[in-house]
Amino acid sequence: MAERPDLSALKIDDRARGSRPPRGAKRLVIAVLVAIPLLALVLYGFLREPTPDVQVAAVRADKGGRPALLNASGYVTPRRRATVAAKITARVNEMFADEGMRVEAGQILARLDDSDANVRLASAVADRDAIAAALGDLRVNLANAERELRRNEDLFKRGLIAEQQIDTTRTAVDSFKARVTLAREQIRASDARIEMAKQDIDNCVVRAPFSGIVVSKDAQRGEMVSPISAGGGFTRTGIATLVDMSSLEIEVDVNESYIARVRDGQPVTAVLDAYPDWQIPAKVRTVIPTADRQKATVKVRATFDALDPRILPDMGVKVTFLGAAPTTPAAGRVLVPKGAIRDDGGKPIVFVVRDGRAERRAIKPGDARGNEIEVLAGLADGESIVVGGAKDLRDGQRVAVKR
Repeated sequence: MAERPDLSALKIDDRARGSRPPRGAKRLVIAVLVAIPLLALVLYGFLREPTPDVQVAAVRADKGGRPALLNASGYVTPRRRATVAAKITARVNEMFADEGMRVEAGQILARLDDSDANVRLASAVADRDAIAAALGDLRVNLANAERELRRNEDLFKRGLIAEQQIDTTRTAVDSFKARVTLAREQIRASDARIEMAKQDIDNCVVRAPFSGIVVSKDAQRGEMVSPISAGGGFTRTGIATLVDMSSLEIEVDVNESYIARVRDGQPVTAVLDAYPDWQIPAKVRTVIPTADRQKATVKVRATFDALDPRILPDMGVKVTFLGAAPTTPAAGRVLVPKGAIRDDGGKPIVFVVRDGRAERRAIKPGDARGNEIEVLAGLADGESIVVGGAKDLRDGQRVAVKR
């Protein structure tokens, strides 16, 4: 029989058993090792500086433009603008005018009810025809009376009739002559009434006084119109408002303290509020020779050098009055938008975008040029500067250019 092996030698020592780490401790170490890089990524996401979006514009060299003397604001106004009204009180039968429609001088804008005027015309024509017919009868009777007078005068010379009879004949001739003259005057008066009735009919047709564009349709078909306000507010006083677009100009109020800087023919630069990047050349047409005592301003009117369809009446406009052209070249000067210049402790600065970072740059500003400002030092032609986007930037901050 085989000898059985002794298994007692395989027993684990209690001291060795206590030195082995437990299984739960291993799991904890693995979890900590995995959580550390994850926590680092989360902390990096929170602590990383955000990259703001900014808008940039290129600095451009100053090519020697005129210096700005004065800035003012106003509106685009037409020199010829009219609310076309009817000369009579009547109902609108047809309305041809509509907003935005271009019309020529004399073009029909509306037709009014002319039934009453046609009745007056027919009545005046009938009166004239009746008087004309009576005039023919009077002429026949006058001719007969004149023949009778000649016969009676011959008989009177021969002593065959009395003087009373020849006087009666002369009276009849004079009476017919007077009645013929009266009839002629009545015909002339009837002709005048006919012309008046025709004028009333013509007044029922409202025409454009000049060429332009209809900017307001003030009456509708079926409404009553009148040259004066009447009818308790239910009567229109105008048919349409017409503007001569070729007469558009600028009207601004200039403080009377600076009016000495403005003169007739002075060049100006106009910038419409609707198109802030569009500089429109113009010149002063006239300075209105009166001041507003309440606002202490003087009205100045300027004309555009060239009109454009984008220029519309009543648009807001900012005007820069320019001085004489400089006699020396503008070496080293550049122009930047006004919105690019910031104030840092009372010092003007800009932020230049270079290699994806904002670089703080101190500058020396000069005169204003409309929506731009001269920079005498601190910038070079072609550099990109921040004009919009983030308001709070710091030197060296990473930025993203918004396209």
